[in-house]
Amino acid sequence: MASQITARQRAETLLEALPYLQSFRGGIFLIKYGGSTMEAEEQVERFLVDIAFLDAVGIRVVLVHGGGKAINARMKEQGLTPQFVGGLRVTDAATVEIVRSVLDEEVNPSIVEQLAKLGVKAVGLSGREVFTAKKLPPIKSADGKEVDLGFVGEAEEVNPDRIHQILDQDSVPVISPLGALVTGEPMNINADVSAAALAAALPATKLIFLSDVPGLMHDPADSSSLIHSLTASQTEELIERGIIAGGMIPKVRSATKALAGGGGKSGLGKVHLLGAGVPHAVLLEAFSEEGVGTEIIP
Repeated sequence: MASQITARQRAETLLEALPYLQSFRGGIFLIKYGGSTMEAEEQVERFLVDIAFLDAVGIRVVLVHGGGKAINARMKEQGLTPQFVGGLRVTDAATVEIVRSVLDEEVNPSIVEQLAKLGVKAVGLSGREVFTAKKLPPIKSADGKEVDLGFVGEAEEVNPDRIHQILDQDSVPVISPLGALVTGEPMNINADVSAAALAAALPATKLIFLSDVPGLMHDPADSSSLIHSLTASQTEELIERGIIAGGMIPKVRSATKALAGGGGKSGLGKVHLLGAGVPHAVLLEAFSEEGVGTEIIP
């Protein structure tokens, strides 16, 4: 079917994007990409085309990816059952090796290869080269028992130097959500929290979380209740009211922490929560007046 968009409409769309392109050219967009969207071939292709577009117009992209479903599949192959407490994967010695292998040797190279097919120079990088981790303390399960999560940590220090080197080579760093203890052992770390810490350290112009949900909503069952814009302080109010809940809480709190640490001097001015189900969500949010997700501002 022939496109119904006229040449004039195409030109108007480009002109609408022009001021945003001028403003963001040379800036860094840090995008955290995860969830089941990584398994949907059509969504993956659309997202990577967005990356290629950003790269082509002079916006520097840093990509932090997930890979939970691929990890679960590998564990199943080896007769292991994934266990989660408080949304975090319990990671023993066998599991952390699976996590490292899948993320660094399977998921990461695959993304780099797909970007190369789109004409994008990309460099795969283990998060162990970027994040110095510390072990998380035991947490309580739903039945009140304390559970040692094993090789699960959080990013205690961020080293952005290697990222800057790759960006200076006009390449896209593609980073796995891993960290390393000071002794060198790999640690499974929360990709949302790590991405936010890296966004503040670089600093990034924008931090974008792309996942299964279209953004923050007053009612998760009603897509029309999408919250288009809110401040960091308003997010805490929504957490207290239970509107922001579950795994969205660490994502949002890491985002507001990055804004607080990065606002002003660092240049991190906005965080965006987008759903990969919207075609070309990253481009629509960045280069149009309306946007398609939720933006959080200081």
